[in-house]
Amino acid sequence: MLAGCKKDNKPFDIHPAVVGTVVNEMTDVMVHDVTNPPLGARFFAYACLAGYEVIAQNDSAYRSMFGVLNNYPSIKRPEGIENHAYQLTAALAMLETARKMQPSGALLRKYQDRLIDSCRKAGLDADRIAGSQAYALAISKEILKYAKSDRYNRISNFPRYEPSRLPGTWYPTPPGYFPPVEPYFRTVRPFTLDTCSQFRGNPPVAFSEDKNSAFFKLMKLNYDDTKQAEHLVMAAYWDCNPFALENRGHLLVGMKKISPGAHWMGITNIACGQAKADFAKTTLVNTSVAVGLMDSFMACWDEKYLSNRIRPETAIRKYIDPSWKPFLQTPPFPEYLSGHSVISTTSAIILTHYFGDKFAYTDTVEERFGLKARKFASFAAAAQESAMSRFYGGIHFMDAVTNGQVQGARVGEWVVKKLGVKQQHSGR
Repeated sequence: MLAGCKKDNKPFDIHPAVVGTVVNEMTDVMVHDVTNPPLGARFFAYACLAGYEVIAQNDSAYRSMFGVLNNYPSIKRPEGIENHAYQLTAALAMLETARKMQPSGALLRKYQDRLIDSCRKAGLDADRIAGSQAYALAISKEILKYAKSDRYNRISNFPRYEPSRLPGTWYPTPPGYFPPVEPYFRTVRPFTLDTCSQFRGNPPVAFSEDKNSAFFKLMKLNYDDTKQAEHLVMAAYWDCNPFALENRGHLLVGMKKISPGAHWMGITNIACGQAKADFAKTTLVNTSVAVGLMDSFMACWDEKYLSNRIRPETAIRKYIDPSWKPFLQTPPFPEYLSGHSVISTTSAIILTHYFGDKFAYTDTVEERFGLKARKFASFAAAAQESAMSRFYGGIHFMDAVTNGQVQGARVGEWVVKKLGVKQQHSGR
């Protein structure tokens, strides 16, 4: 992959898999930093937009996101830079943006140097490399300005979120008792949504201590689940919990994992590779999924801290069985809606738009974390399994799963409509 530059092509081509490698490198930094899932989606989105902007400026089949995404600027092509290789420029723009945004982004420098060196060895001259670097820096600078204006940096000024302790509301769970993740994420500017509450769905089943209530029936579904072996395999595969802790005697050991968004970005690049998408289309698809992830996380997180519903672990221990434990570790934020259900459904709809509803593939994303690959007949089938994994893992009630899928579908369809992209763009 690193030697994917082709000396005899004009213009100078880079293997499309380099886009996926950049995403993987970003993911590794997120695992290193224990980046929370919504924030990870934000990093992916802005980095991909930097790469896509270069594509749009150099390939007439693609248009800029100006007038498409909320407040996206009109970015002019840098003056005086004619001698560059635009695919290398796009990859470098992604890396420069990620390097500046991610806390440990400096770790990306090693891959960036290897990428440039591979192009140099493949015959790209020093002037074009320098032009590509200068062009990438100029585009990244504009995207970073756009990112700064989304209000995420203001979140630190909000008062510290404190659990309400009212009956039926969320409270931190063992073993880590972590504070809530991104309680003010809904204040950030979305990319395509009018507001983060645009697709707010049905309210959750109301909390009740009455043993004959609908809420008690929900609890019983979780408590009585038979935990079939195949269901537990699904739960483990889609765990994607960056905050997991493992008890080892007197120690709590952090188990670093990728986020749900990173998993779907990995699936995106598996699909692009299998479909033999060219560099431009691969960049477009990654950008579309990343934008969808950001907006679906925003919609979900808005509902989470609005309904602020108790987790199964807390409720079942208090009202049914104090010794009950879920199969998966409970994430540190309110229960309703299920984030996996929302963002997986959104991602599946976007990927189906590009590759069709019968795109069978093998998901190898989790292999490097010790989990066996899984085969899926479609993106929708993968999203369905991902959603149900949260019930099988004991960390979500069933209405959070099913209503999360509804919200995710609405966001996904909206993103596809707003982006206005067409499947015939650049074919392969």
